[in-house]
Amino acid sequence: MSESLLRVHDLRTYFYTESGVARSVDGVSFDIAPGETVGLVGESGCGKSVTALSLLRLIRPPGRIEAGSEITFDGKNLATIDEKSMREIRGARISMVFQEPMTALNPVFTVGDQIAEVVRIHGAGSKREAWDRAVKMLETVGIPAPAQRANEYPHQLSGGMRQRVVIAMALIMNPALVIADEPTTALDVTIQAQILELLADLQKQFGTSILLITHDLGVVAESVSRVIVMYGGEVVEEAPVRELFAAAHHPYTEGLLGAMPQVGQERERLATIPGSVPPPTAWPTGCRFHDRCPYAWDRCAAEHPPLYQIGNGHVSRCHLADEPQRRAEKHEPLVVMASGEAGLTRGARAS
Repeated sequence: MSESLLRVHDLRTYFYTESGVARSVDGVSFDIAPGETVGLVGESGCGKSVTALSLLRLIRPPGRIEAGSEITFDGKNLATIDEKSMREIRGARISMVFQEPMTALNPVFTVGDQIAEVVRIHGAGSKREAWDRAVKMLETVGIPAPAQRANEYPHQLSGGMRQRVVIAMALIMNPALVIADEPTTALDVTIQAQILELLADLQKQFGTSILLITHDLGVVAESVSRVIVMYGGEVVEEAPVRELFAAAHHPYTEGLLGAMPQVGQERERLATIPGSVPPPTAWPTGCRFHDRCPYAWDRCAAEHPPLYQIGNGHVSRCHLADEPQRRAEKHEPLVVMASGEAGLTRGARAS
């Protein structure tokens, strides 16, 4: 990508615990262009949220961003700059929309005060000016009677309104990049659609880049231009959104797409991916998805795959790119036996 607002290269975020080193994010690289919306998808435990927190340097002990990680933004490596410089960027140039607004908002302060505080922290106006900007921002995100709502507390607002308040806080300083971490998870379907439409409208208005983190490919389909799929702390596939849905390459991406409900298509039950994401303290050798993959062969367990070039802007971390004939040899995935001590066996499907 010739022009990047954010460039992440070989990001590694590890947690040093009594049970071992948890390599939650293990060599992740991607770019985001100005004004672009990128989706970051994968199951719980794959490293999505830790990636987001790493970008904002919100990782705390026992976690740390490893030496050699690069998070280039505004010509600075956010992985290595001092905390004072990072505070100037955090909330002003890069902001975050959290998935659960009741934990993101302070219950003892009015929503107006909490939005205005972002302005005051970054020295962008007097107390009165900050309050007026907060009320204006509530209006911008579609909250009715914004002057009245600004004086209310989080518990007095509906879930959808609270999420709009969190979005207002994230956008009040007109940041270049907004990280939206599962912004619609706790909302019903109608409100989800409204929040996604709001983010799209605000992006057009402010020209903000968005990193949309979700486990729901249905959300991604209508909201982003490019998709990054994570599994086992790594990027396993990246492609333009239409190409990913039309011609997904990695078996994990195929599994995620297969698990999506299809409108107008009758099924006895939804497809599932057998097994679960392994713990980050014990990633499998070779391909980290091989014990759940219906195409896996000996090479997958022995050799860690690189990111193969599949097409223009399309990469996949799967040896099928090198040996495509193996797709004809589909079989039951390998899954760890219940005892955890007898190695691997075929056909033992986990729920």
